[in-house]
Amino acid sequence: MSTKLKSFGYAFLTLFCLFCLNARADQGPVVGYVKTSSGTVVLVNDGQPVSVTVGTPVRIGDHLRTAANSSVGLTLRDNTMLSLGPDSELSIDEYLFEPTREELRLAARLLHGTLQFISGVIAKLKPEAVSIETPSATIGVRGTRFVVKAGE
Repeated sequence: MSTKLKSFGYAFLTLFCLFCLNARADQGPVVGYVKTSSGTVVLVNDGQPVSVTVGTPVRIGDHLRTAANSSVGLTLRDNTMLSLGPDSELSIDEYLFEPTREELRLAARLLHGTLQFISGVIAKLKPEAVSIETPSATIGVRGTRFVVKAGE
C-alpha cells in the first residue's frame, strides 16, 4: 500500500472518530450538566441511551432515567437544580434562557419517580414561565423549592 493511501486512511479514520465523539454536538444547545450521579443513570436522546457521568451535557428532548438505588442531580444554565431519586424518569421538554431579551421558559415532565426542584433565575424573573408536568398534574413554579413524587 502506498504511503499516500495509508496517510489518507489514517486521516479518514481520525476524522471519523472525531465525528463519532461529537455526534450529539448538532442536536441543540446544552441547557445544563449532570453534577452528581450515583448508581445506574442513563440519558436517552433520539432513542439512544448513554451512560451518565458527572459532566454529561443535557439538551432539550433528553430523558434522564435512574435505576433502583440510583440518583442524579443536574444544574441548568440558569442555576435551576433538579435531582431525581431511584426509579425515576424526567424529560426536558423546553428550555429558553435569554434574560437580556426577556425570553425565558422551562418545561419538564416527571414521568415517574421522585424529583426535587430548586428554582433558578428563570423562576425568579418570570415564575409563570416554569412548569413541571406529572402524569396527574402540572406544577406551576413560583420561585421556590419542592419535592414531588409521581406514581407509575
